[in-house]
Amino acid sequence: MSGRRCQTLYPFSGERLRQGLRFAAGELLTLLQEPDGGWWEGQTEDGLRGWFPASYVQLLEQKPRKVTPQTGEDSLNCPLPPGWQSYMSPQGHWYYVNTFTNETTWERPSSVPESPGSQKSSVSAVNGYHTPVKPMYQMEPSHMSLRKLSGDHQVRFESPGSPRVSRRPARENSQTINCVTFPHPDAMPEQQLLKPTEWSYCDYFWADKKDPQGNNTVSGFEILLQKQLKGKQMQKEMAEFVRERIKIEEEYAKNLSKLSQNSLAAQEEGTLGEAWAQLKKSLVDEAEVHLKFSSKLQSEVEKPLLNFRENFKKDMRKYDHHISDLRKQLASRYTAVEKARKALTERQKDLEMKTQQLEIKLSNKTEEEIKKARRKSTQAGDDLMRCVDLYNQAQSKWFEEMVTTTLELERLEVERVEMIRQHLCQYTQLRHETDMFNQSTIEPVDQLLQKVEPAKDRELWVKEHKTGDIRPVDMEI
Repeated sequence: MSGRRCQTLYPFSGERLRQGLRFAAGELLTLLQEPDGGWWEGQTEDGLRGWFPASYVQLLEQKPRKVTPQTGEDSLNCPLPPGWQSYMSPQGHWYYVNTFTNETTWERPSSVPESPGSQKSSVSAVNGYHTPVKPMYQMEPSHMSLRKLSGDHQVRFESPGSPRVSRRPARENSQTINCVTFPHPDAMPEQQLLKPTEWSYCDYFWADKKDPQGNNTVSGFEILLQKQLKGKQMQKEMAEFVRERIKIEEEYAKNLSKLSQNSLAAQEEGTLGEAWAQLKKSLVDEAEVHLKFSSKLQSEVEKPLLNFRENFKKDMRKYDHHISDLRKQLASRYTAVEKARKALTERQKDLEMKTQQLEIKLSNKTEEEIKKARRKSTQAGDDLMRCVDLYNQAQSKWFEEMVTTTLELERLEVERVEMIRQHLCQYTQLRHETDMFNQSTIEPVDQLLQKVEPAKDRELWVKEHKTGDIRPVDMEI
């Protein structure tokens, strides 16, 4: 039992593995087994056990801990301001929490307190929607990024009555291409390959590329499918080649059998006649050998190739539909996010306009309109957060299924090549056996040909056909 601790980087459903362990991003696991092969066994905090991809987790040297100002990172000459305490996230990043206001930030707070004016300016800079406050290591998995936390994130909270989360614009740390969110090129070193040094399908086909004409884009998964479909066509052509070979063998056996029944030279007698009769009989045996060879080719080579091809075709169709549906869901979620983002912008503009109207003319009606606009702005912010969560869940599902499916495509490709290799080896083995059997049919002919003796044949023929052994003599007078 390993006993080491790790934290999950990505969500994993475990549905496609018989003993898979289901978890969300950000959970802590205890490792039970760490064998080679890329799959580890672990246990959740709830006691659930199962297997998961090793690349989905990050090993932890120690548990997240609270650090007092006298130890670790805070052992500096300038102590934290009153009410502030420092914590370390599971990724090793320091963040700070104000115990009086529940404000949380990645940046070390200054010992100089903020003035009321500065706090007011921070309120006007936020997006206008609220969310409950939790320490970063306790946030729900749906709010976590698929990548590790970086120092670019800034988490700020306002007054105790209205906590809000503010981050730098997402476009600084990520970019969305064809409804899929990728890390910014500057953040690429943070991502490691899921299967380093193996050139695995699951690492190199995430992005889309333009087709040869340059008009449309083709997803990386479609490129993988095209390769697999070429393999399916190759199997069909190989099966057709074997089928033609079977026809040749059957026709050859038929001609041999016909030739063996030819009556030419049937009147030959003696040892040469026996050898000739055996040679014609060997044609019948050789014809039988080639018929057996063609039958085995059909049952042991051609039929398995065609059966594997049919199953292979069904699998490709299933994977194609599955990943396509996930991409459609992801595109739908992305459209919803953009729509919610636009709605939030409109509500914020409406709120700003109402606020300006209040400054010009203070009235109860305007105040009520501001309250109503603020509620709509907050609702729009909540809708945007919900849409972003749904988008992240859809992308996480697509990410997980892409990894699982591309690894399955790898397995099928290896299985296809190995299966073809085995059946081609079976073809050559059967051919060797055919040659060996043909040799056995010729051996009796060789043996009889060695025994052919013209003198012996003459002796046998004379004994059978002689009419007398008295020689004639001259007549006497």
